[in-house]
Amino acid sequence: MKQLQGLYGNLRIKYKVIALITLMMLVIGMATLFVMRYTFQAYDREIYKQSAGALNNSSLGIEKELRNLERLSFNLSTDSLIQGYLGVIKLGGSEYDNFVMATELRKRLLEIGGFEKYVWSFQLLDAYGNDYRNGNKVTHFTESRIDQIMNETAVNNGGVTYIFPANEDAALIVGREIRQVKNLELDHLGAIAIRLNMDELFHDFVSRQTNGSDSFAILDEGGNQIYTTQELPDRLLGMNLHTAGGGYKVEEIAGEKKFITYAASQYMDWTYVNMSSYDAIFRKTESAKRLVLLIYFLLFLAILLAALLFSRSITKPIESLSNRMKRVQLGHFDYVAAPGEREPAMDEAGLLHRNFRIMVERIEELINENYVKQLAIKDTEFKALQAQINPHFLYNTLESINWSAKLAGHKQISVMVESLGYLLRSSINGKDPLVRLEDELASIRHYISIQQIRFEERLQFSADIPEALLRCMVPKLSLQPLVENAIQYALEQMLEPCQIVVSAREETDLLLLSVTDNGPGMARDILQQLKSGKLKPRGTGVGLSNINERIKLLFGVSYGLDIDSGPGTQVTLRIPVEMRDGDV
Repeated sequence: MKQLQGLYGNLRIKYKVIALITLMMLVIGMATLFVMRYTFQAYDREIYKQSAGALNNSSLGIEKELRNLERLSFNLSTDSLIQGYLGVIKLGGSEYDNFVMATELRKRLLEIGGFEKYVWSFQLLDAYGNDYRNGNKVTHFTESRIDQIMNETAVNNGGVTYIFPANEDAALIVGREIRQVKNLELDHLGAIAIRLNMDELFHDFVSRQTNGSDSFAILDEGGNQIYTTQELPDRLLGMNLHTAGGGYKVEEIAGEKKFITYAASQYMDWTYVNMSSYDAIFRKTESAKRLVLLIYFLLFLAILLAALLFSRSITKPIESLSNRMKRVQLGHFDYVAAPGEREPAMDEAGLLHRNFRIMVERIEELINENYVKQLAIKDTEFKALQAQINPHFLYNTLESINWSAKLAGHKQISVMVESLGYLLRSSINGKDPLVRLEDELASIRHYISIQQIRFEERLQFSADIPEALLRCMVPKLSLQPLVENAIQYALEQMLEPCQIVVSAREETDLLLLSVTDNGPGMARDILQQLKSGKLKPRGTGVGLSNINERIKLLFGVSYGLDIDSGPGTQVTLRIPVEMRDGDV
């Protein structure tokens, strides 16, 4: 077993695929033979089920029509007009009265049942045996037929009676005695006989379910043939199929093997019989068996050929990729396509080729990029050493200017120098990207101090920030650019005073910081482009996108800037509430 596993494990992939598919086809072939054997053994039962189903469908359709005709016969026998006409005739009268009653009876028969498909004629017999008829194919009853109808319907006392065909009349009759309904007298008034077109009725429901070569018959409880497409042999009629209820037999009749299916009616004392040639069925199964084996053999050859092509389509790209990997092992990172090589397919092997090519190209790029970066880092370090400025020298110089301005009495120059020094110190010092809100607000106030010297009373600034929120942490230099935007795009466009308000509020774990001005606002199209990121604004407009990106990088994509402009503009920062000591 281990030797077999080792032999299989050392096979190339294409041979493994062929061996696996061959084994699978052999297993499927053995399973197919077993299933075929079981199927053909059960074929007789399937034939019986199908034949039984055909018989049941035929019997259900026929009996449905018969029940419909039973209801029709009941409606005719209990119709008040028909009973009235028959009552007048029974009492006797002049010939003219009887003629009128006969006319009305035929008219009434046509009104009630004139549209029935399988009815040849409706024929009424009065109490004296006179015949009143109407329909597509009426007949004149002989005296013996009239006596038969009157006697057999009288036995059932108004119930339905089936009268089978006779030599003088080939129709099946649905009959019923007509008894006086008025006052429940139940006096005999006559009988109704509905003559059926048996050929059309049985053709519609039998021909759909049986083959043209099959024999179909209906037997009564005595074994007599009520209807048949072909005469059944006496041997079959002598088998007393009526008492058997239902089943199937395989009998040799007149030198030919026959498959006989029979089923008892659930509604009447009838038995439905279907007889077909068993030899014809057997020949079909043998042909089907040979056809299945031939198809399986052809499929086996086709699948084996497909397996060869399939395994080759898999292994060829893998072998090509293996050769390229060996080339990379030797230090050649350039991806060179072989002469006449086609673009790899989009399957897994093709994806391996593409990914390997991208990886090799990326490795080569990284080697070159790392070499260039090392040179750039050395050059940058050298230039940084040359351009280094001591920030303390700048602060000391500004402080000297500040004191000189104070000594000379130039208060505005002193304020501007102090504010500028604070802004420089806050922008350069500290590596933490977050500062307290009170520190950010202090930077804004220093910036406003410088701008108020320029704009004087035209710039009105106020802050509406609860004291509890001053300890909240905000991104460094996040509010000052917004104030600068308000001055540039609101104050500089106005003649009247511009009011700029910085406010803060807490809302469901969010810190909302707003910078609001009463300027002319933004045009609607510019505002939409700014919100969608399509607008590339000038100057500090870049600061808005930078602030928005910084917030999303620091806190997540659910935070950022909201801009609302109508008359006046409001820019709001949405950031999480975070205190310096960690309290939320």
